[in-house]
This record gives sequence, structure tokens and C-alpha cells, in this order.
Amino acid sequence: MITTAKRLDIVEEYYFSSKLREVRQLATEGKPIINMGIGSPDLKPSQAVIDAVVSAMQEENAHQYQSYQGVPELRQSMADFYQTNFGVAMNPTTEILPLMGSKEGIMHISLAFLNEGDQVLIPNPGYPTYTSVTNLVGAIPVYYDLKESTNWEPDFDALEQLDLSKVKIMWVGYPHMPTGARGSLALFEKLVAFAKKHNILLVNDNPYSFVLNDNPMSLLQVEGAKEVALELNSLSKTFNMAGWRVGMVLGNAACIDAVLKVKSNMDSGMFYGIQKGAIAALKSDTSWFESMNAIYRKRRVLTEQLAEKLGCEVYKEGVGLFVWAKLPAGISSAEAFIDQILYEKHIFITPGTIFGSNGEGYIRFALCVKEEKVQEAIDRF
Repeated sequence: MITTAKRLDIVEEYYFSSKLREVRQLATEGKPIINMGIGSPDLKPSQAVIDAVVSAMQEENAHQYQSYQGVPELRQSMADFYQTNFGVAMNPTTEILPLMGSKEGIMHISLAFLNEGDQVLIPNPGYPTYTSVTNLVGAIPVYYDLKESTNWEPDFDALEQLDLSKVKIMWVGYPHMPTGARGSLALFEKLVAFAKKHNILLVNDNPYSFVLNDNPMSLLQVEGAKEVALELNSLSKTFNMAGWRVGMVLGNAACIDAVLKVKSNMDSGMFYGIQKGAIAALKSDTSWFESMNAIYRKRRVLTEQLAEKLGCEVYKEGVGLFVWAKLPAGISSAEAFIDQILYEKHIFITPGTIFGSNGEGYIRFALCVKEEKVQEAIDRF
């Protein structure tokens, strides 16, 4: 019998990978499932993006291996996007690396900077992949609390009480997933100062800035952030390109070069057509964001009504692609609560527990369901 690697003993299959099998099985049995669990945009990219991909198919060399760093025009478009939307100047040759989705970047960064036994500061609640990747590379997760009482922001006094001598990376992400907390430049300044003081690589995961958010921000806006920080970004949510797998990591040249050493040994470049589509997306003007947010705003109003119909208390300050809500008083298990709704009403909602222990008592709704379907979900109650 061939045994698996020991690293698999400390990770589990990704929650949505296993749970969605269960949801699909119910659908095959004829159950009218409404999936409000996963943040996979149901809307299309712009026509300009689709046209760019179609046109790219006829170009010479379009179907060959591509550069590990992406075509120069893509990196320039990413730099222009950051300059236009965040006022951040990035060198497109040395400070930007296109990725096949920002989730890929979490693994690449971890492989580039973590040795076995290094420690990693991970938000609780937070994106589960931070933990699984940390475990896969042999590093040690150290969780820091985010709580509603502090608006889902770190308690720096509590952080300073930790033994930080072995901490190599700190993961943050604002707008925050799953809660939708906005963050602020003042918070980013504190995070950069903390990272400098303790010689920690600070990584901001920033895919939700333009969804229902009137003040998009980048960690790299903070003076001196490049000295200690990287930022991941993605076209998945902003431009409805989740299945395309295209994102980016930005930061100082030495850090980007370290990530490239890993990445260049793991893929053979991004498909040319996707790169051309990404270039078109990054050139979108503000009317694109306004049109998307007009749709998401209506969906959010209805989703909040659904949450309140369930007796939940909605976190009204949230932005991004999700609605975060506190369970009704007396409900002890988020997972039992969502399973009851799944099997009785055939609506899938995400339990807060998959994002960490501080997610117990909360559930998360994705705004990736058409208005009529959200209304149908409301009507089922």
C-alpha cells in the first residue's frame, strides 16, 4: 500500500470542495437548490473582455508557452490600474507578477519565504487557505483574534503580548473576508509599523476593494509599505473572471523575484488569451464598477431581508461580495443551523465556523445569486 505524505495528515479537503458535492447530490435528486454559499460571481465579464479573448485566438504565437512574468502589456495594465485607482506607483517590470489567481499566490509566497517551523500570523476568522497552505509547507499557524467588538480589526496590544520571534509572515485582508469589514488607512499604517518593528512579511489579500465599497484602498498606499509588505489582488470578483484564474502580487523587487523563483518552477505561463482579456478588464472605467455595484446593492438589500427573516443580525457595515450575520439567540451551532436550512428549505448558506473559531455564531451569504432567486429564498420561509 502506497502511503500519502505526512503533510496530508494535518490538512483536510477544502470545505467547499466537499460540501458542494453534497449540495450537487441534492440537486441531482431534484431538490431546487439555491446556492448562496460560495463567492463565485454569476455575472459575465464585460463585452470588451470577451472580444479581446476572441481576437487573441487569431494572433501569432497565441497558443504557445507564455512568459512566466506575463506579457509586458499585462504588467503595465496592472501598474496603471494601481496608479489610477489607488495612487500607487509600481514598476511593471520588477514589482508586479501576474498570477493564475491570487489563491495561487498564497502558496507561492509561503513556499518562497517559509521554512519548516516558522510561524505565521493568521486572522481568526479568515480565509481557510492561509491555514492549509501554512500547514502544507511545514510552518505553524498562530491565530490572532478579530472580533465584532473591535470592528473585526486586530488588537495590537494582544499581538504585542505574543512571542513573535519565529513569526515570518502575517496574513491580512481588507476589505475583510468573510465579514466585509472595510479596514482603513490608519489600520494599514499600524500594520506596516508592526511588521517593520518585528521584521515580519505583511501580506494583504485584496480582491474585494471595488465591490460595494466607496473607498477602495491598497496597503501599498502606506509610506514605506513596500519595505515589508506584499499585496495580492484578483480579477475574479472585480471583473467577474473567477474561472479565468488571473490575479497579481505586488511589492518590492526582491520579494517579487523570490516568488517568481517558485512560480517559474510550477507553471509554464498564463494562456495568452486570458492575458489579453485581463488587459481589457483592467482598462475598464468607473462605469463598470458602478454598473456592477448597482446590481450587488439590490441583491444585498434582499439578502439582508432573508437574513433578518431567519432571525439573524446583519453586520451592516460590511462591503464586498458577502453578507455576514449573527445567528439568532439560542442557536449554538452554525453548521447545524445551515444544514437544517439546506435539507428543509434547499438553500445553501456558509457557516462562519469554516473561517475559524471566531466565526462560530455567524453565517455568511454570497451575493452571487440573482434577485429573483434571493426573493424565492425569502418566500420559502
